[in-house]
Amino acid sequence: MIEAALLAAIAFLGALIFGVTGFGAALVTIPLATHFVPLKFALALFVLADLAAALSVGLENPKNAVRAEWTRLVPMILVGTALGVTLLVNLPRAAGMLLLGAFVLAYAVFTLLPHARARVVSPAWAWVAGCAGGSTSTVFGACCRPYAIYLSQRGLTKEQFRATLGFATMTSISLRLAAFVLTGLLLDPDVWLRAIAVVPACLLGIWVARRIFRRLSRDALMRAVAVLLLASGASLIFRAVA
Repeated sequence: MIEAALLAAIAFLGALIFGVTGFGAALVTIPLATHFVPLKFALALFVLADLAAALSVGLENPKNAVRAEWTRLVPMILVGTALGVTLLVNLPRAAGMLLLGAFVLAYAVFTLLPHARARVVSPAWAWVAGCAGGSTSTVFGACCRPYAIYLSQRGLTKEQFRATLGFATMTSISLRLAAFVLTGLLLDPDVWLRAIAVVPACLLGIWVARRIFRRLSRDALMRAVAVLLLASGASLIFRAVA
């Protein structure tokens, strides 16, 4: 009972972050949950919470999503997922995490500079973002950072950014969930028992996040994204060298 309550609290915190920014839940949920349950169990459990959060955010105001951006990302998410399977076998995990962490950390620092948000990047970068997100979803269990980096530099409003990122996130999480079903991680009955507490807590976090989100300016949201990227990059580097 205590373990279920702790996992539910972690899910609430992750959903609160995800609901405001459109990504970042895994940065909180997986490291904290592994203090109480095995990593594979945590991954299987929180993919259910992540999907619930992504569906709630992505389908909250689908008209706000920029479909052109999403359709540019999806084909390369699929390619990246397939590439990720190959990388998972051949690329040393610590080296990959170190490289990704260094990139995300450097970009976060750049984004926090006064001039960082002024430029709108080419839509061709969707190919890179989609492929990177799909592959990191498979290799690292985290997919949203490349999408957030790309979409935050496309001149979208905060509503468009959040909804479009939600759509991209739903795609990656759905593919990850399918992989967990095929590998048997989601066939553990204990995962579904814990999900009875975790998924409602996640949805409550999204509900609270909606109230916070409405009071944020776009600039404040972009700063929050940059801070999360900063923390995420530092976390990846720490895990790679620890």
